[in-house]
Amino acid sequence: MEMKTIKGPAIFLAQFMDDKEPFNNLTNIGKWLSELGYKAVQIPTWDSRCLNLQKIAESKTYADEIKGSLMDMGLEISELSVHLQSQLVATHPAYDSMFDGFAPAALHNNPKARTEWAVDQVKLAAKASKNLGLKTVAAFSGSLLWHTVYPWPQRPAGLVEDGFNELGKRWLPILDEYDRHGIDIAYELHPGEDLHDGVTFERFLDTVQQHNRANILYDPSHFVLQQLDYLQFIDFYHERIKAFHVKDAEFLKNGKSGVYGGYQDWIDRPGRFRSLGDGQVDFKGIFTKLSRYGFDGWAVIEWECCIKDPVQGATEGVDFVNRHIIQVTKKTFDDFANAGADSELNKKILGI
Repeated sequence: MEMKTIKGPAIFLAQFMDDKEPFNNLTNIGKWLSELGYKAVQIPTWDSRCLNLQKIAESKTYADEIKGSLMDMGLEISELSVHLQSQLVATHPAYDSMFDGFAPAALHNNPKARTEWAVDQVKLAAKASKNLGLKTVAAFSGSLLWHTVYPWPQRPAGLVEDGFNELGKRWLPILDEYDRHGIDIAYELHPGEDLHDGVTFERFLDTVQQHNRANILYDPSHFVLQQLDYLQFIDFYHERIKAFHVKDAEFLKNGKSGVYGGYQDWIDRPGRFRSLGDGQVDFKGIFTKLSRYGFDGWAVIEWECCIKDPVQGATEGVDFVNRHIIQVTKKTFDDFANAGADSELNKKILGI
């Protein structure tokens, strides 16, 4: 397998968009990020301050305008994100009122119409990505089973199988649409989603016929909070990793609460997200493994921290990613000692 150099630094805009300058539109935030040293942005498609998803899907001209305006600032688009819309592809009724905010007001209290809208939005992102010349869309899987994640009372026989079959039934037509446009979906494996670790991702693949467009957005922070080996995860699933969130986290064991967090605010939980360099994630190990396995996508910073200011986090993140990107070597370090090919010498060494 050929080693490749990861691209970066890039940054996810979702946590930064605001009505105040320079965070109030794509042009202003783009200029700010470019001056900081960023080379690409991951764009939340639900935020009209960034772009009009339907217009990009329908108009190559508009897509070229968006792409060109960013290029003028020295920026590319790493991926489009449909995290909020894709969440609504599969939502348990217990969460309806909380997730209604992810959809237009006209669809509130109407789960069926809301799901239809969400599916259409996710499909539009495939067309938009093709018009923009992108390869991958970042998404969530949604969840029908999360309320049963801890099996008490005992799950009825067949519940997990039925849940994943329904999830696959909803996603398979979307994945086929993505295949028609040559675009991958990279699911962010995230607590709260039915796809939240390697085992659940494998269950999902079984229900969508091992679909080649069903892939992974790798974010180690969520694995720290689950106490999962995020380095070995790369060994298992590197062929499916198509996107990468560079996000730090820490898990500080104590005698009062654990991975479930005790319903506490983020700052008091044992597991919490941190700005880059402030947590426990072994990014040297991650960048090494991803480079070793030939991942050449973007290293996209996702800032989420309950302590540090986002502007400081974004500013510090540029140097952090630049220091971790490995320019992979094309040279073998011990070439100087190469004696060349000599079959007779080889036989002599082997004693044959």
